[in-house]
Amino acid sequence: MPDRDDEKREYDLRWADGAEHKEPSARARMLAARWKENPPGPVPFRADPDHVGSRRRSSWVSTAVVLGCVAAVIVLLGYINFRAPY
Repeated sequence: MPDRDDEKREYDLRWADGAEHKEPSARARMLAARWKENPPGPVPFRADPDHVGSRRRSSWVSTAVVLGCVAAVIVLLGYINFRAPY
């Protein structure tokens, strides 16, 4: 059977990297077609600090909220276990 040679061949990354032509992914083809007609403009790496939309909470407020939620869950579970009949 001529298909037996395929079992002996080793297909690995070196074999794939050595290919003459690599087809681009579907997303790369889609973006290339879109950008051919309407190329994207320059985009800054980070936003300017002036354009920050909302005020950030301080870290202690976030910590207090999380600890309050944890305490509420502990109290709720304790209350449920206290009222559960044995």
